[in-house]
Amino acid sequence: MSPPAVAIPEKLFFKIGEVCELAGVQAHVLRYWESEFSMLAPQKNRAGQRVYRKRDVEMALRIKELLYEDQYTIAGAKKRLANDLRAVGKIKTGSSEGGEGYPSHEALPAQPPAQRLAKAGNARSDSSVGRTAEDRGALKRLAAELRELLALLEKQSKGSATSKK
Repeated sequence: MSPPAVAIPEKLFFKIGEVCELAGVQAHVLRYWESEFSMLAPQKNRAGQRVYRKRDVEMALRIKELLYEDQYTIAGAKKRLANDLRAVGKIKTGSSEGGEGYPSHEALPAQPPAQRLAKAGNARSDSSVGRTAEDRGALKRLAAELRELLALLEKQSKGSATSKK
C-alpha cells in the first residue's frame, strides 16, 4: 500500500518550516537535498529566507518518496528524477498542467525495483515487471521484516560474544 497523499495547501509560497511539516523531514535535510538535487532550488526572499513554490514542495515529496520509501541512494534518486523529468518532458512538451512547465510528482511514472532490475538485464519474467501497489506494499513489509530479523540476529550475536568473555 502506498502512503496517503499529502495535501498541499493552495498558496504561492511556503517557508522552510511549512515544507518540513508537509514532507515530514527536518530543515537540515531539506537544505542538504537542495545541495544534492539541482531540481530542488527554492528562491530566497529579500530577507534571505528560502521560499518554496508548490513545484518545490512536490519535488521534495518526490525525493522523500524515492529515498525513504523506495530505498534509493542519493545517486540513484538523482538518476531516477532526471530520467523521469526527461520522460515527462517528452510527453508534456509545452503543457502548463504541471505548473510553470514543471510536472507534479503524481505525473511521474512509477517504476518499482523489480522493473529496474528487469531493465538492467536481470533474468526476470514479464509478469514480475508490472508491480501493483499491493505488491509494492507487500515487498516493503517483507523488507521491514527482514530488517527486524537482521537486528535480532545482530543482537543475539552481541549477546553471545559478551557471554564468551
